[in-house]
Amino acid sequence: MKALVVYYSRTGNTRKAGEDIARSLKCDSEEIIDRKGRGGPLGYLSAGKAAQKKELTEIGPLQKDPAKYDMVIIGTPIWGSSLSCATRTYLSENKSKFKKVAFFCTAGGGSNGSAFKDMEEVCGKSPKATLELAAKEVAEGEHIQKVQTFAKKLA
Repeated sequence: MKALVVYYSRTGNTRKAGEDIARSLKCDSEEIIDRKGRGGPLGYLSAGKAAQKKELTEIGPLQKDPAKYDMVIIGTPIWGSSLSCATRTYLSENKSKFKKVAFFCTAGGGSNGSAFKDMEEVCGKSPKATLELAAKEVAEGEHIQKVQTFAKKLA
């Protein structure tokens, strides 16, 4: 199976999880770049509000074509119980290119709310597997076992 891990990360936790998943699967990875600045406390607040409104954003150009992969594993941070605007945009723009999908998320507090359901609705595909990680466990490196279990489900 040829897989691609694609993720958006504002603080680095989703990036770390995504790269660990890509290493576990020995596959390609790519980061989604949000062209709208979302740094600092105001960026954090506006990002959560925009995510709850299910807004799209402008993302940077991507290097890897998801149509060339058997499976695309898509990751997002959770903002206001929703997926990030950049991830929503990626899913919207590429949904016709996905053969199979899997989803992962990092959440600062609580659960992902309805993010996985939203991801499924936006891309029109049911995930082969999902993985939810607490931002704290990723930051402290305590997520590796969950990543490896997730990777085995996908292999």
